[in-house]
Amino acid sequence: MKLLILGATGPTGRHVVDLALRAGDSVTAFVRNPAALDGLADQVSLATGDATSHRDVSAAMAGQDAVVAALGRGRSVVADDFFTRSSAAVISAAEEAGVSRLVWLSSFGVGHTLAWSSPAQKLIYRTLLRSVYANKAISDESIRSSGLDWTLVYPTRLTHGPAKGTYRAGDRLPMKGNPTISRADVAAFMHQAAHGREWIHRTAVISD
Repeated sequence: MKLLILGATGPTGRHVVDLALRAGDSVTAFVRNPAALDGLADQVSLATGDATSHRDVSAAMAGQDAVVAALGRGRSVVADDFFTRSSAAVISAAEEAGVSRLVWLSSFGVGHTLAWSSPAQKLIYRTLLRSVYANKAISDESIRSSGLDWTLVYPTRLTHGPAKGTYRAGDRLPMKGNPTISRADVAAFMHQAAHGREWIHRTAVISD
């Protein structure tokens, strides 16, 4: 599969890159700084640019079979319209290029998933993460309304632990406390979803 990975140097995206290479995919890594790929430049096709730029994303989109987007704001709790602008760029570029498959990383607690959150989760989502989650909610609805074969992925609190392979995934999951899931497991789910049809036009909530 020819796979375009957005956010390829991020903490989740890098796991997706590694998994895709091990699976034999032809990987195009969309990055701001190629040096952050740490020696993988000779194993992937590099596309340098801004994920909010239609021109930059469109240039990387041509000839791809699927897109995995693991974009994030790092430690920032200010959205700055990043997710709405990047989703708009990805949707328009994909439609122009005829690339239908998109697996997009969101967050549990965004949009309608807030209703399933535990009290501890709601407190965090409605305060510290309010700006980012509000922007993600708009972005997610834009993707749902697109003509793409989308999958929206809603992980609980992300950790840097190793992949366990025992996570739960469903359209809805019961929550207690403030559960977690490793970025490595999230990446494994996203890569698998991109290769299959089970999760097309579905919201995937995932957690340990």
